[in-house]
Amino acid sequence: MFGGAGQDQGYTNGFLLSMVSPNLLDYLDDPCLPLLVRRLNGYLTRLQPEGFDEQNMTIGLGQMMYTPVDHARTDLIPDDRPYAGALMFSLGYNARRGDHLRTTQVRVGVVGPASQADAIQDGWHDLIGADRFQGWQHQLRDEPVFQLIHERRRRLRRQAGATGWGWDLTRHWGASLGNFATYANFGGELRLGLRLPDDFGTAPLRPAGENTAPVNATGDGRWNGHLFIAADARWVLRDITLDGNTFKSSHSVDKRPFVADLGYGLAVYRGHWRLAFARYHRTREFDGQGEVPVYGTITLGRRF
Repeated sequence: MFGGAGQDQGYTNGFLLSMVSPNLLDYLDDPCLPLLVRRLNGYLTRLQPEGFDEQNMTIGLGQMMYTPVDHARTDLIPDDRPYAGALMFSLGYNARRGDHLRTTQVRVGVVGPASQADAIQDGWHDLIGADRFQGWQHQLRDEPVFQLIHERRRRLRRQAGATGWGWDLTRHWGASLGNFATYANFGGELRLGLRLPDDFGTAPLRPAGENTAPVNATGDGRWNGHLFIAADARWVLRDITLDGNTFKSSHSVDKRPFVADLGYGLAVYRGHWRLAFARYHRTREFDGQGEVPVYGTITLGRRF
């Protein structure tokens, strides 16, 4: 829908539904957190930040699906990426002190038919009148997956005039460990607009993206908005959607160890609502990949 003709391939679709807490006093007893999350936090104390001025949590449920280029072939396509679907639950911890943000996120889930990615894609394509992908019988086999993500951000510069127009620049670096993905990454984001939010970036694909960092401000009823451009480079040691199953035989391709993303978009705020559109261009992820991947995101949020 966003990448244009011939771009329903690679990372073909996904969604993330997330809840972001307000600033928390405690991860075990704060009534803002659901009881189940407070109980889980009792086992994750090593991941929880201490000694910061502001701290909050994110809770998410997401699905991702990946397909090769040719939707009509029913045989295994050895020189294109595997069919793969993932369904993952995540808990994230954000901690802020001044212009610094620390983010830790743990994700658990499943890759394979249990993710129901093929059923969701078939239903959506039927709804919009698009052809179904015919090779899902070759998707990766069921496998439990785990991912631990840690990232540090620092706002390097922020300027705003009396009219409310301003800009800011944030950098980040981090790493991921797990059988879903293992990599190291770094990058940055530049924003320009009217009454920029006091947070650490808007790019929705960041682990604390789309303003899930701790903020104190509430909506004032005025229209606010900004443009953003974000870049991220990764050294990838493992990506299950390209390398195939960890403990079982499955289809795989020769992935490229260095991958980069360039994203740009627009975010608009009014009152308690926010809406962001973004478009991403990614370098080729494996040897023999044809088109350079292009995709987009829509993010809708409401503050309670």
